[in-house]
Amino acid sequence: MKSDQKDSLGLNLLMQNATQAHLLTNGDPKETPPPELLPGETVVKEGKAAILFPNANEVFYNPVQEFNRDLTCAVITEFARDLLAERGVKVVVPGEKEKVLVSLTEEDPEVDAEADLTTEKKNGDEESAVVATVGEKCELGLRVLEGLAASGLRSVRFALEVPGLLSITANDFSAKAAALIARNAQYNGVSHLLQASCKDASMLMYEKRGKKERYDVIDLDPYGSPSHFLDAAVQAVSEGGLLCITCTDMAVMAGNSGETCYSKYGSVSIKAKYCHEMALRIILHSLDQRAGVYQRYIQPLLSVSVDFYIRVFVRVFTGQATVKNSASKQALVYNCVGCGSFHLQRMGGIPSHFVHMKYSAASGPPVGTECEHCGQRHQLGGPLWAEPIHDSQFVHKVLSAVAGNPSRFGTAKRIEGMLSVVTEELDDVPLYYTVDSLSSTIHCNTPPLLKFRSALLHAGHRVSISHACKNAIKTDAPSAAIWDIMRCWEKMNPVKREKLSVTSPAFKILSTEPSLEACFTAREDANPQSRKRHLTRFQENPHAFWGPKARAKGTCTQGDVCCYSHDPPITEEEKAE
Repeated sequence: MKSDQKDSLGLNLLMQNATQAHLLTNGDPKETPPPELLPGETVVKEGKAAILFPNANEVFYNPVQEFNRDLTCAVITEFARDLLAERGVKVVVPGEKEKVLVSLTEEDPEVDAEADLTTEKKNGDEESAVVATVGEKCELGLRVLEGLAASGLRSVRFALEVPGLLSITANDFSAKAAALIARNAQYNGVSHLLQASCKDASMLMYEKRGKKERYDVIDLDPYGSPSHFLDAAVQAVSEGGLLCITCTDMAVMAGNSGETCYSKYGSVSIKAKYCHEMALRIILHSLDQRAGVYQRYIQPLLSVSVDFYIRVFVRVFTGQATVKNSASKQALVYNCVGCGSFHLQRMGGIPSHFVHMKYSAASGPPVGTECEHCGQRHQLGGPLWAEPIHDSQFVHKVLSAVAGNPSRFGTAKRIEGMLSVVTEELDDVPLYYTVDSLSSTIHCNTPPLLKFRSALLHAGHRVSISHACKNAIKTDAPSAAIWDIMRCWEKMNPVKREKLSVTSPAFKILSTEPSLEACFTAREDANPQSRKRHLTRFQENPHAFWGPKARAKGTCTQGDVCCYSHDPPITEEEKAE
């Protein structure tokens, strides 16, 4: 018998055993006794979940991704709160404080009476609404799919921590992983919500393209690139549904292999200081492009660059008229190889003076054959998403919920810090500069971030930080103004001009006198609130060699102390087959 047939039979037997246990307890899945630990199995606890893992490390698990899973639970909770409110369902989260409106007018009885009536009406509406709690099946709730579930940890956490769910499908192509998912669902008492599936993720989503069969939430967190799942995902998500996508192939998306990036995402990545935000905009471009094939379009809710990966949360809608705007939302980027100045070129234009929309190709390019500042050539990257990558109102909701219930997640402080920085970003300014790269170009001392941001504000420009890089300068100032400020800084901190090559970018830039007098006096509004509050904005590495582990093959040398899972070695029989 082949190994995959054995795995399939094992999964079927496990499902039958779970069903029999369900029947023995009068059909109540919560009364189903948890399965006993098999020899060598260990229990890993994260959030509210306790997950069984075989000692043989046959299923992948990465403990560093706890932040990813915490953030996803927080985002889906707020998404469910908004969506289910339209269906008359109130979402209740354990530990969350009720918002109480208190009248501050004690002297006016008429105002008090009106407030009492409003409160009674509000309370009556809440009492008549359906209440959705964690761990309970909500008939009007969301249908969730985790396409690449591995151990099922993420799906189990959804069942135990996210209210307002109708069903969760935890899928994995590995029969061993699917069997473990079923055991973990039973072990955590969520078999009434969570169903294990053993299918190809793309085929499963293609089967659910019908309007009545689509999922409200699809979570894809693959090992590497999600590119070959995106076409199916944009079709299988419901109208206004949520896609949660992780990319860990950052070497490709950050410019090390632009041709590979184009083949996967339809965009050329380039090496630049803003590579992490560019990676976010590349995956958003790819999602919007694939959705447009089916007359659908995306609305980004939250896009973050974290540790060694990026994560985007987008809603998908259908609308032929809106899809026509897609070209104007994408842009090419011209990046100078000498000084790092960049310019964006939109792919399409929509003249605003027409009563009826008239679409046209954009005019360009925005740069000459050589950089106006240093005389070097430009690299061409993209196309990439040039619209906002966050929904500020939604991010504030998630931030408020996490900050108001800090005991809910183990990484709550980091979530609060990162989302606070996200809310401070200029949402209409794509990409960013870094002060260290600007200083390195002209070989001068690096100005303090506070002084550089203050100089931009004094010059009448807007400026913010970026969650993707702690030294980032995100501003609407043109590159000419930025180099003028650097020239002024160099006059205060002069470099040895005689040591500069006449063909170097530094010589070219410093040979031009600044057209403005920069003021570096610190301004109060140049210091972001997240910094004043000493929030955890940029996480330090927890320990050495902590990043994404290579896909292991063969026997692990770490033994029982290894916290990562590995593929079992391929036998000679399997090689022959």
